[in-house]
Amino acid sequence: MPNVTFESISCDFRHRSGHLVHALRDVSLEVPEGQMVCVVGRSGHGKTTLLRVLAGLQSPSAGQVMVGDRRVSKPGSDRAMVFQQDTVFPWMHVQDNVEFGLAANGVGRAERRKIADRWIKAVGLEEFADSWPRELSGGMRKRVALAAVLAVDADVWLMDEPFGSLDYFTRRTLHDFLLELWSTTNKTVFFVTHDIEEALILADRVLLVHEGRIVDDLHVPLTRPRDEDVRATPEAVELTKRILRHLGVEGGRPAGPINDRAEAVS
Repeated sequence: MPNVTFESISCDFRHRSGHLVHALRDVSLEVPEGQMVCVVGRSGHGKTTLLRVLAGLQSPSAGQVMVGDRRVSKPGSDRAMVFQQDTVFPWMHVQDNVEFGLAANGVGRAERRKIADRWIKAVGLEEFADSWPRELSGGMRKRVALAAVLAVDADVWLMDEPFGSLDYFTRRTLHDFLLELWSTTNKTVFFVTHDIEEALILADRVLLVHEGRIVDDLHVPLTRPRDEDVRATPEAVELTKRILRHLGVEGGRPAGPINDRAEAVS
């Protein structure tokens, strides 16, 4: 049985100018449990809208999303999201940030402390449990956000360009860290990115989104770990070329976003 199913999902928005924006157009796909899926596309073409519909943060205009046998109609504890923006609460210590979702789900104090301690240690921040977010680097704050997601034990991890604001070396470290966590938990991951290299480092499967449609669905057969030598193989180079072709190079020029409204929400 698929873990996540999109059934003919469309999502429309009314632009401030009055015309209708089709952010997603009849998207159907199935994702098995434990798969690492990267959603790749240019800004404004619907990749974040796809993630928000799965998260229950955006209602589709048509179709439905299923997680297992449950229809998605709102946010739920079976899905947890890491955003591009820094979403760690600045007024809470690391410990309290990681416990926050557990407290919201009604987990008792002693049990949530035990669970949070486990994941704070797993992300390598046990010495910083009592620190304020302002005392941490950007990469460390992302680890706090990941620990908070891990603590609630969601079936599906949703990540909206979570490492986009970090420097190259911190991103590579977090790629390795995320892959290690994923390999030990067998969670299903949807990871939105516009970075082709990032997608080829992480993904079992790459979904290419263009003008609200899934225009290609690529299996990534590269061996792991995917170091520079692996990403320089003919197979990796051909995947990169195929992705670039689908992301809208027409006559040497890339296609633009749907419009300003779509860029803001997708």
